[in-house]
Amino acid sequence: MPLHLVQLSDGNNRRVALVEEPHLRCLDGVSWVYELAQYCLQKSTPLARHAASIATGEALSYEDVYLGRSPWHLLAPIDVPDQPSRLLVSGTGLTHLGSARERQAMHLANRKNEPTQAEAEPKKKEVLTDSMRMFQWGVEHGRPPEGQAGIAPEWFYKGDGSCLRAPFAPLDIPSHAEDGGEEAELAGVYIIAADGSPFRIGMAQGNEFSDHLFEKRNYLNLAGSKLRTCSLGPELVIGADFTDVPGHVRIERGASTLWQKAIASGENNMAHSLANLEHHHFKFAGHRQPGSVHVHFYGATRCPSVKVSSSRTATSPRFAFRASAALCAIPSIARQHQTNSSA
Repeated sequence: MPLHLVQLSDGNNRRVALVEEPHLRCLDGVSWVYELAQYCLQKSTPLARHAASIATGEALSYEDVYLGRSPWHLLAPIDVPDQPSRLLVSGTGLTHLGSARERQAMHLANRKNEPTQAEAEPKKKEVLTDSMRMFQWGVEHGRPPEGQAGIAPEWFYKGDGSCLRAPFAPLDIPSHAEDGGEEAELAGVYIIAADGSPFRIGMAQGNEFSDHLFEKRNYLNLAGSKLRTCSLGPELVIGADFTDVPGHVRIERGASTLWQKAIASGENNMAHSLANLEHHHFKFAGHRQPGSVHVHFYGATRCPSVKVSSSRTATSPRFAFRASAALCAIPSIARQHQTNSSA
């Protein structure tokens, strides 16, 4: 059965709590998920089992915490104590059918005023962007047999731990940005053991947030469009299945719903296997530094851009909803074995 953890603060103190609806049960002697994971690595103890065994502290009302009626408030579900530079936030795109189709449409729309060979030779096949080409490679080669490496997916860097925002916190749009684009996704949370082996702690939902207008100008702008703050949590989910994860996303402002859409994640809805995504992220020696933490967004269907005010700050609190049963079907903590393939 999946186990759900949250991190909390009252401004002076921190806690880690186990979700036991309608309560949050505080873990004794633990203030950070990071230290909990480090302890379990050192003792070779399953994290879910150990967390459940020490969930004997004070019970808090989850509703009061969630709605801001408690002195305790929700934090991002992972961080590194006083060392944000030891947390890497990254992601992969073109992993889901919807995102590939929408990226293709966006890039083709940007070319609509450019003369093309297709106009001169209308009988030729539809023009494929580099994005769609890369997606098709994933469909064909992104699910290799066990023990083998498939084709590498798209990969991007977002920042270090300083770019992570807690649930309901504002997402900053810098003065040079052209917009803020919501991207509801699931992300894997990993820690690197003392011997350089990566372990998956669990997964969390988040808003990856990006500058779609800047990217639309030219797909080579993707790297810069991703250097934005992002939201994660509130719950870190450990021990569930990642086969098929349906969900529903809404963008709300006050009492108005500006946009909504059903989304689906999980391996049944992806071109790449999870093992292949993880292999290609952790094949780099720089991504296997002992004690470091990784938050890696897995991609999803693209969400719309939002209109921003002169304050250059956007908020998207409804991406920080409490995890429901449908959105918690994500995998257990497991050691990720590296292959010797140079793929």
